[in-house]
Amino acid sequence: MTAKVAINGYGTIGKRVADAVAAQDDMEIVGIVKTRPSFEAKIAQDKGYALYAAAKENIEDFKKSKMEVSGTLDELLDEAEIVVDATPGDTGEEYKKLYEKHGVKAIWQGGEEHELTGFSFNSEANYSEALGRDFTRVVSCNTTGLVRVLYALDTAFGVKKARVTLMRRAADPNDIKTGPINALIPDPIKLPSHHGPDVNSILPHIDITTMAVKTSTTLMHLHALNIELKKKCTEDDIVNVLKERPRIRLVSSKDRIKSTAEAMEFAKDLGRPRGDMWENVVWKDSIAINKGELYFFQAIHQEADVVPENVDAIRAMLEIEKDGASSIKKTNKALGI
Repeated sequence: MTAKVAINGYGTIGKRVADAVAAQDDMEIVGIVKTRPSFEAKIAQDKGYALYAAAKENIEDFKKSKMEVSGTLDELLDEAEIVVDATPGDTGEEYKKLYEKHGVKAIWQGGEEHELTGFSFNSEANYSEALGRDFTRVVSCNTTGLVRVLYALDTAFGVKKARVTLMRRAADPNDIKTGPINALIPDPIKLPSHHGPDVNSILPHIDITTMAVKTSTTLMHLHALNIELKKKCTEDDIVNVLKERPRIRLVSSKDRIKSTAEAMEFAKDLGRPRGDMWENVVWKDSIAINKGELYFFQAIHQEADVVPENVDAIRAMLEIEKDGASSIKKTNKALGI
């Protein structure tokens, strides 16, 4: 079975998901949707993706830019089995009605609320629960990163409680409207932040509280985690658990990876497309057991870590692959993780 996938919104996440889907041997891109002409739309056409306009009134703009469109989003949905919605947040309800009208399954990103779909997804934690679903939400980059480590640790040792401080990038590198900023901003000032409840949409039994600070960087997010486990363990036990997970990459300051900048450079040196780091970057030498509690740092590439989760969600919802571990292995192999 080859899944026919549409991408609605070809920006930071959409273009990465499109390339990841195109790399799979059981999926194909039937079209991508842009609202207006841009360099991204031109590159999409150069890659062989069929370009569709968000609405009829947008077609003239593409013609003026001498870009041929294959039709509108409405027409694309007649060709697709599933759509990955990577449009700006808070448009979900409007698009959901359209997808329902065309009988197309849909995946949204973390910018939408859990209530839109009633189900939030992580490849390792709840793949089986996504089988056959019509609508799914892949949680945000930060939540994806937190669920990956918390699921691994909870499975191995049990998580009694987790307290996390997130140091968030102010904007994506190409986002000139939001950043850069010359400030450290408690965001939100009223605690806790939304990330804890978002984790609970997938792991409802985890006692987690989060707080977040917006920082003057565009590269990655940095998490400082403090976790109380139910079973006693050593630092080596933690390392051994995390190094076996499929989307966690252990690095060390001894290898001159001491910052998010160096973690990003590492991804480029690995030959990753766009320099993407799909895995959590966990500093092995930050892992410490102090007074019976676990501490460590991890970095999350906000542009990339949700990409493989979207691919796995497609397989689950269309029931191409019923075993989560098999889908993760297949996705990772195709992407080079």
